[in-house]
Amino acid sequence: MISLASRDILHSWGKFVFTGMGLGLLIGVTLTMAGLYRGMVDDAKTLLDNSGADLWIVQQDTLGPYAEASSIYDDTYRSLLGMQGVAAASNVTYLTMQVRRTQAHGTNMANEVRAMIVGTVTNAPAQPGQPAYLVAGRHITRDHYEAIADISSGLQLGDNIKIRRNQYQVVGLTRRMVSSGGDPMIFIPLRDAQEAQFLKDNDAIVRQRARTAQNPALNRPNTPTLLAAVIQSQSMNNSVNAVLVQISPGTDPESVAEPIRRWKHLTVYTRVQMEDILIAKLIATSAKQIGMFLVILAIVSAAIVAFIIYTLTIGKIREIAVLKLIGTKNRTIATMILQQSLALGVIGFAVGKISATFWAPIFPKYVLLENSDAVSGFFAVMAICMLASLLAIRVALQVDPAEAIGG
Repeated sequence: MISLASRDILHSWGKFVFTGMGLGLLIGVTLTMAGLYRGMVDDAKTLLDNSGADLWIVQQDTLGPYAEASSIYDDTYRSLLGMQGVAAASNVTYLTMQVRRTQAHGTNMANEVRAMIVGTVTNAPAQPGQPAYLVAGRHITRDHYEAIADISSGLQLGDNIKIRRNQYQVVGLTRRMVSSGGDPMIFIPLRDAQEAQFLKDNDAIVRQRARTAQNPALNRPNTPTLLAAVIQSQSMNNSVNAVLVQISPGTDPESVAEPIRRWKHLTVYTRVQMEDILIAKLIATSAKQIGMFLVILAIVSAAIVAFIIYTLTIGKIREIAVLKLIGTKNRTIATMILQQSLALGVIGFAVGKISATFWAPIFPKYVLLENSDAVSGFFAVMAICMLASLLAIRVALQVDPAEAIGG
């Protein structure tokens, strides 16, 4: 049985190998799609790991800084530090925007990169929200105009970038600090981030000041300092998106979160809850879309294998008739076709796995190829090949032995 299948494969090895390579590229795309989903999940988990937080304190009745807008006063963290079980608390802001590189270090190039701007407290590398480690450079030590960037942004030490109106110099580089969407993170001082998030353009500021001056309640003749105070308050931002909290070792996160919810009138998420928000809500639609693509690719792969095996079987109808004429059992013929189909699947899977491994790093988004997915994919390919061979086996078993002699 093995001899019949192998000899037939060797007889038309060119067609067989090239077909396997074509099928392999399709399988490689399938593995890459699965890797894209795994990469999205890993990005979400990495975002939470890199924040260094055990609890996320956000605006009441919101899903937190990663899923929707959240705004709380920046002095909230002080009241949290006095609560039992809280080891550290730090303000943080998140803003996704286009960042323009005005002058690259050692070059004259200027381009843009989409990044998540993270505003964190300076001079406190151990606080939650700060990058856990650097691969080059140093941490932010000034209160303004310094930045740390993820290397996936393409920025280098010494590069100058523009965020809103201000220029920042990249003083440190980190790795795998990305948003849930895969955008690289750029860390800047908290005050700068607060200004960037709520900063209005010059024309809007002029119009707002004019409206304020025209309001008699805010511009009283007998209170000349009132207008200046109101304008100053309008130009300041005292809000942050969240407070990241680290709890004491051995403390139950829910035991710390519940008093904050009750007495501070804020929404608190634990690590498990925040992970559920990121995976079950933020990337749920993308996951369904990738799942649909996987189903379509599986159907297309089955159709290709079925067509190729059917074509190969039709091409040797006379040979099959000869086998039947000399007394070869139907089981032997069916096994030969099944083995050819499985061999085609093995070649295709090998080509697909190698292809996906080589082109995965080229993708702009992180592609995580897990061994468990490869094993599941292999068995799925084998099952598809077995099902695809049924049509060819049915045709082969209906061949009349008389065709061997031209009947």
